[in-house]
Amino acid sequence: MESVVSDVVVVGGGPAGATVSTLLAQQGVSVELFEREKFPRFHIGESLIPETYWVLKRLNMLEKMQRSHFVKKYSVQFVNSSGRNSAPFYFWDNKPHECSQTWQVVRSEFDQMMLDNAREHGVRVHEEVRVLEVLFESGRAVGVKVRGKQDGTIREVRAKVVVDASGQNGLLQNKLDLRVWDPILNKGAIWTYWEGAYRDTGKDEGATLVIQTGNKNGWFWYIPQHDNVVSVGVVGPFDYLFKGRTNYAQTYEEEVAECPGVKERIASATRVTGYFATKDYSYRSKTTAGDGWVLIGDAWGFLDPLYSSGVLLALKSGELAADAIVEGLRTGDTSAAQLGKWGPAFNVGVDRMRRLVCEYYDGFSFGHMIKQYPEMRGTLTDLLIGDLFDDRVDQVWQPLESTYPPGKKSIPTWNAGATAQAAPDKANELSLPEGKLR
Repeated sequence: MESVVSDVVVVGGGPAGATVSTLLAQQGVSVELFEREKFPRFHIGESLIPETYWVLKRLNMLEKMQRSHFVKKYSVQFVNSSGRNSAPFYFWDNKPHECSQTWQVVRSEFDQMMLDNAREHGVRVHEEVRVLEVLFESGRAVGVKVRGKQDGTIREVRAKVVVDASGQNGLLQNKLDLRVWDPILNKGAIWTYWEGAYRDTGKDEGATLVIQTGNKNGWFWYIPQHDNVVSVGVVGPFDYLFKGRTNYAQTYEEEVAECPGVKERIASATRVTGYFATKDYSYRSKTTAGDGWVLIGDAWGFLDPLYSSGVLLALKSGELAADAIVEGLRTGDTSAAQLGKWGPAFNVGVDRMRRLVCEYYDGFSFGHMIKQYPEMRGTLTDLLIGDLFDDRVDQVWQPLESTYPPGKKSIPTWNAGATAQAAPDKANELSLPEGKLR
């Protein structure tokens, strides 16, 4: 069996894997990246938020994004169950900096750009190569065993550090039983793409809309993209969307019919793809790292699509892991403590976004709170743009709690959920339609 030696092996070529690889290569670290698919490939998660700017800048991706045809995004707006629009949350009003303009992307194109950028920085990228297992010796990760799709050749790649960026497949999460399902965010989504749907003009054209369903059981995302296409998806409790409702198209159409904010916007549009569906996607890992290995992106966890935080958390975890790895390689310390030193603060930041997500699902109204506490508008906007890792944003919670109805229960913590072993019937599922994908 052929064997190769590298400083770092990265499993997965999505935004998290591309980020950690590029930042490592910038510091002279040798990186072998293995991606089981051939890019471009479909992926959901199309709306970026402003705080991605800072990682994209480190990656030398900003100019490429600015030259792209991706729709520019300046704000987020909420629409209630009767179709009434809130005032937009303009990012620039809160932070007058070029970071306050971000993008609505087609992930197949964005992810390709990110992976190509990694190559340009010296990362050795191998597509259509499957990582069969992470190799361990005396409890420490020492490399991976891979198999090429084209020739079926199996080989070992030895490394000082293995980065698991394998996405929701969770290579090490599954192997080491690290996954904890969120105790309350048991959601699912059904979505499709529309051509010619309504979109605002000017700086509102690229706004992400969060539209409450007619029965208030869930919400729709409404994301304008280039080529006159809009991504429109409904999110709701798993049992409500999927139990006893096996026809995705029928479920989606029923939800649209009861949601004025969506029904009116797509009335003259043409659907250009089939229906996609995903289930059971909110989870987190018990730990961030072990001796010789670290988890990033969806291989570490996924929150919820409500505030479009997925790509930010992928990029940010990739950045933090890269910095810890570089430091560890320089000092000869690739222990769990060193590789995962960023984990506790990262968890705190994700908890802030999680709380905002849970509050929305529990009936929290941005409009009502801003009316009562106008001075909190800026801090709420900070959270919406992804400024999650600064303690000053915690000033929002006491005013928010003052709006609670009597007897409201506290939100369970993420680690109060069931482990994968304790809930064997739960599993991430993604259903793709036949024919054209976006």
